[in-house]
Amino acid sequence: MPIARLWPNLVTQRQWNNATGAKMTELTSKAAGVFVIAVTPFYPDGRIDLESCDRMVDFYLQAGATGLTVLGMMGEAPKLTVEESREVVARILARVQGRVPVVVGVSAPGFAQIGALTRMVMDLGAAGVMVAPPGSLRTDEQIISYYRQIAELIGDVPFVLQDFPLVTGVQIAPSVIARIVNELPRCVCLKHEDWPGLEKISYLRQQGVLERPLSILCGNGGLFLPEEMRRGADGAMTGFAYPEMMVSVVAHHARGYDARGRDIFDAYLPLARFEQQPGLGLAIRKYTLAKRGIIAHDALRKPGAVLSAQSRAEVDALIERQERRLKELQ
Repeated sequence: MPIARLWPNLVTQRQWNNATGAKMTELTSKAAGVFVIAVTPFYPDGRIDLESCDRMVDFYLQAGATGLTVLGMMGEAPKLTVEESREVVARILARVQGRVPVVVGVSAPGFAQIGALTRMVMDLGAAGVMVAPPGSLRTDEQIISYYRQIAELIGDVPFVLQDFPLVTGVQIAPSVIARIVNELPRCVCLKHEDWPGLEKISYLRQQGVLERPLSILCGNGGLFLPEEMRRGADGAMTGFAYPEMMVSVVAHHARGYDARGRDIFDAYLPLARFEQQPGLGLAIRKYTLAKRGIIAHDALRKPGAVLSAQSRAEVDALIERQERRLKELQ
C-alpha cells in the first residue's frame, strides 16, 4: 500500500496557486514518509533528458514516495546552469501536479545565489528549500549565525537543515540543531545524515529539547533506516535505486511491524551497501535505474564516474540475489 494512503495527514493541506497556476503543498514539521532524492537524467552527450524526468517522477510516486527532493547532492546540481536548474525543477513540478511536496536544494557558496535560487523555485511552486552549511563554518556560533542569516534571506519560505558532515565537513552538535530549530520557526525539517548519528536523533526527541515539532528525515541511502525509525525519525530523505524498500520499512514501522520491515530491509541491504561507495555511488544508482527502465541512460554529466564492466556485473549479481530473496519473503 502506498505510504501516503497510510498517513493522509502528514503534511499540511494549505495550498496556494503559483505563477503557473499549479497547486503545491507547503513543507511543514509534519513531513514524514519517504522524500526520494531525485537524480538528474542525462543523455550520453550531456543534455538533460526531460522525458526520463517524467518517467522518474511517475515511478517514485507509484512506489509510494510522500515527497521528492530535487537538486540535492546526488542530483548533480553543481553541474547545471541556473537555466537548466529552472528547467529541471519546472518539469518535475509540472509532472507532480501538486500530489506531493517537492523540496529543492539551494545550497551555494554565497547568499546571492541562494536567494535567487530560492525565489526561482518557490515561484515555480516548490514546497520548500534545503540548505547545507558551507565548509568554512567551524564553531557553534558560526553555524547558528549562518542559519539566522539564511532565515532572514529567504523570509517565510520553509527550509530543511541538511546535516551531512561526511560531505560538508561541518560538525553540527545536537544542541546547536536544537537552538536553530527553537529560534527559527521556518526550519521545519532536519535532513539527518550524520554517520554515526543515532544518538543525535535520540537527543532531539528527548522531552523538552525542542520547543516545537520538527520533522526528522534521514539520509545515507537508507543504510540505517530501521534503527533511525526506532530512534524517532519520521522517515527518509535520500536516494536508493529501489525506493520501495524505504517506503516499506517506514510503513511497516508505522503499523508496528518492525520485524517484517527489517526482513525486507535485509533483502535490499547488499545492494544498498554497494551503492554507498564514495565516488561510485551515483553511477551505481543511475546504472540500476536505467536497468529498471526508469531513466533511459545511466550517464553522469562530466566530470563523473564511469562503471567498469566488472562493477556492472557485480550490480547485476546483487540484483539477482535480491530478487531471489524477495520471492522467498512473499
